[in-house]
Amino acid sequence: MFKISAAHFIAPDIKKFLVDAPRVAQHWAPGQFVIIRVHEKGERIPLTVADVGRASGSITLIVQGVGKTTRLMNQLQAGDGLADVAGPFGSPSELEDYGTVVVVGGGVGTAIAYPTARAMSDAGNRVIVVVGGRTADLVILADEMTEFADEVVVTTDDGSRGRPGLVTDALAEIIDREPVDRVVAIGPIPMMKAVADLTRSEAIPTVASLNPIMVDGTGMCGGCRVLVEGATRFACVDGPEFDAHQVDFDVLAVRNRTYRSFETDRLESLGACR
Repeated sequence: MFKISAAHFIAPDIKKFLVDAPRVAQHWAPGQFVIIRVHEKGERIPLTVADVGRASGSITLIVQGVGKTTRLMNQLQAGDGLADVAGPFGSPSELEDYGTVVVVGGGVGTAIAYPTARAMSDAGNRVIVVVGGRTADLVILADEMTEFADEVVVTTDDGSRGRPGLVTDALAEIIDREPVDRVVAIGPIPMMKAVADLTRSEAIPTVASLNPIMVDGTGMCGGCRVLVEGATRFACVDGPEFDAHQVDFDVLAVRNRTYRSFETDRLESLGACR
């Protein structure tokens, strides 16, 4: 059992957990993730680690309650525990002093963008962070990003915080005003695809962090396969970060909908049990 030492909501249906997992904390690097089970008979779900405390042996997880398992997890409180926390899995982010790096986080994807943006800053880059959400209450970690980023731009679809519009609108303005050496996009599939389309025409190297359906984290189940440069890759071992200009986002979107009816049924069963 992995004890939850702190838990609180940071946005509607988005909860931040501090979990005791000393081995993961010791070996984790930015870009890597864990696979958790809420209880012994529960499904395995991948969650990217937002932060670690090496000395305390804790890891930070930020969870959006969307399906049955994530909603079950968001019912947990400090003092409760998780049945499993396995990892870290995946390849760490590629970190170099590229120059100017724009990190784009959409929705809860900002939780994944946070450690990568901080690591890019530590590597000597000028870091500009674009954080997007549908509304102001769904923008997360923007204030925390100001602690290390050279600039933080907040966008909301309805204009309730920051500038109105999409993250791609802000990114386009940044590209127009100054040279950008690298872009990292993390968020919903349509957002990452739109970022890739924008930067492709500008020949700016761009990385996307993918989060497809995943089970074992070792490449054995094949559930996380993605099409990159026309070849099958496995996000759990080959990624989760890939060249965004080579990712087939349309295929990724279709595969992520494969179990939609089953997921809906499980979510409805959770409501029936209350």
